Amino acid sequence: MIKLIYFKMRALAEAPQMLMRCYKIDYEYVMSWDHFDDNWSNVKPHIPFRQLPMLELDDGTQIGQSIAILNYIESIAGIEITDPAKAAEASSILQSAQELFAPLNPTVNFAVGDDFETKRLAMKSDLESRFSDLEHYLNKYEGKYFIDDTPRAAEFALFHHLDLSKKLDPDIFSDFPRLSQFIEDVESIKAIAEYMQTRPELVDVGAEPKLIINGVAHPTGLQKT
Repeated sequence: MIKLIYFKMRALAEAPQMLMRCYKIDYEYVMSWDHFDDNWSNVKPHIPFRQLPMLELDDGTQIGQSIAILNYIESIAGIEITDPAKAAEASSILQSAQELFAPLNPTVNFAVGDDFETKRLAMKSDLESRFSDLEHYLNKYEGKYFIDDTPRAAEFALFHHLDLSKKLDPDIFSDFPRLSQFIEDVESIKAIAEYMQTRPELVDVGAEPKLIINGVAHPTGLQKT
């Protein structure tokens, strides 16, 4: 069975899990310290590109880098776009969605108090510009999603970051009706609705971020607690 290895945070492991859930690909989510039986600082020099998430296949092959992981999942799910121009456009949207990681992840998963509020306000204008660009792309096509009615890596990567953005402001998409509809469309996918109901809940954002795992609150982070 495929193993997806990551940390205690709601970040780059979300889109791969949604993609695998949507297309019924069996996988196991494993915390870094459980998989490697060692601290991250000791493990980091010995894995691809010194970062997680990472996919580990049945034959031991290790796939690093988030976009490569998503591309691999698309391939085994049989949902790759065959038209070169449309494939390139979908790739550009995926990359744009992944660029939201840098401002959002450290703020939502780790920032607290005045630091959280400062970062939240500072990124508002940039996020709104990015949302406007993405709204434009969604309006370009007649389907639910960017290229057609098939949700792929770009859709789930964007959905994750939009979902995370609501932790900054529940009304952040009030001026973006097409993005709001996109969020509803992804949430209505049965496998995604089930995943969101069962995944660890992210609580106390901006104060003392934690994930509720098996009923127990754990501080977000890179170490076992």
